[in-house]
Amino acid sequence: MWFRQDLRLSDNPALTEACRRCDQVLCLFIDDPQDQTISQVGAASRVWLHHSLAALQISLRNKGSELYFARGASEEILEKLIGQTGAQRVYWNRCYDPLTIDRDRRIKLALRDYQPGTFNALLLQEPWDNLKGDGTAYRVFTPYWRSAVAEFDKDPQLLDTLNTPRHIPPLTRSVGKKLQACVALNELCLLPEFDWHRSMMTHWRCGEVAARAQLERFLKSRVNDYGRGRDLPGQEGTSQLSPHLHFGEISPRHVMNRLLGSRRFDQLSDDELIFAKEIVWREFAYCLLYHFPHSIDEPLDTRFRKFRWARDTDAHLRAWQRGQTGVPIVDAGMRELYATGWMHNRVRMIVASYLIKNLLIPWQSGERWFRDTLVDADLASNSMGWQWTAGSGADASPFFRVFNPVLQGDKFDRQGDYVKRWVPELAGIAERYVHKPWELDAQSRDALDYPSPLVDLKETRLRALKAFSDIKGTNRG
Repeated sequence: MWFRQDLRLSDNPALTEACRRCDQVLCLFIDDPQDQTISQVGAASRVWLHHSLAALQISLRNKGSELYFARGASEEILEKLIGQTGAQRVYWNRCYDPLTIDRDRRIKLALRDYQPGTFNALLLQEPWDNLKGDGTAYRVFTPYWRSAVAEFDKDPQLLDTLNTPRHIPPLTRSVGKKLQACVALNELCLLPEFDWHRSMMTHWRCGEVAARAQLERFLKSRVNDYGRGRDLPGQEGTSQLSPHLHFGEISPRHVMNRLLGSRRFDQLSDDELIFAKEIVWREFAYCLLYHFPHSIDEPLDTRFRKFRWARDTDAHLRAWQRGQTGVPIVDAGMRELYATGWMHNRVRMIVASYLIKNLLIPWQSGERWFRDTLVDADLASNSMGWQWTAGSGADASPFFRVFNPVLQGDKFDRQGDYVKRWVPELAGIAERYVHKPWELDAQSRDALDYPSPLVDLKETRLRALKAFSDIKGTNRG
């Protein structure tokens, strides 16, 4: 049983099938530095991965089993362990980024004599199951959502979940001694050399047990105010399930099953329905990733290949990364990201809009930074989110929609609680200035240990609109 983005025991179809059909099961995780899943290469994600694997190891030991680790090319490791143990079957759950799809096809062909079994444990639907009538992929979310809901309402069993296997057949001692390719978890070196990650992980609990507990806390309280609360970064109004879903510590089927109970989608409250759409939005992102793999780093709207980005932006990019732009809510978001490995979704849109449209820096630069610093750096959601803000993706926000960070702050962080938490330099100023400290009198400004804005928000908005007007008449891809 080859674990990847499915680090749980419940609702794990590959594990369930392995336990059903085999008298011994070798539970394995491979850290493949040569061909690693793109969405797990970031430093913050590797820290989460270490702790998630440690939690999975405990869960397996409680079942009398063990989690083994190896480092190297996946195909070579699998072939070596099959040779050492005499294994007759191989099981795994599918991943959907283009790099892993190509790798899995090669491995499945190479191991065809060992009856490889592959399953869907990451999504509610396969990316090829929810398509338009002409067989092509949806590029707009609303019809995708309606189609998905229609299928789930017609066949509720699509959202059924699998129980945790009662018994995970362990390896015999003689077979276990043959595992010469395996190493200890610490030998994977997922944790960085410096211990910056320790403070980051004080904000999180990893693993299947923690994921399920987080879901239950959310469903008991915050989901009932989700429509409003998810937009307020100073409050805990979101589910914070994204890293758990990314690493497969919990399945979207389990989340949706617990949300719905015995109800249909049209019986959900308004807040519950908004949350359900967020889960299906993640599905939509994977559908786009699967059908348009180039959208990882190329604009889906080909007009943007001719977009004129600013030049010599290294200094501005570094200031944005470090939360030193002089725009409080942008800096608060970037500092929250660096400290916790996570950022509130409303603020993600604000900081992305600022980078793309005020600094005129390509969205790919922001996507790469998020991929390295987010614990939930999901390739599908991350790339789609950045293209949404840039106006170059499927179902994208119009490019001329430029988030004004001052107005966004006034609307969603009215008292400045969020900004003052992450930008303590501004903790003592009056609320009316917390989102625009440049309007303070000269003496008060000089007393602040806080940078002046990198750019003028109004001027750079007009600059961005001018750059877009130069391409908007060309043919759309």
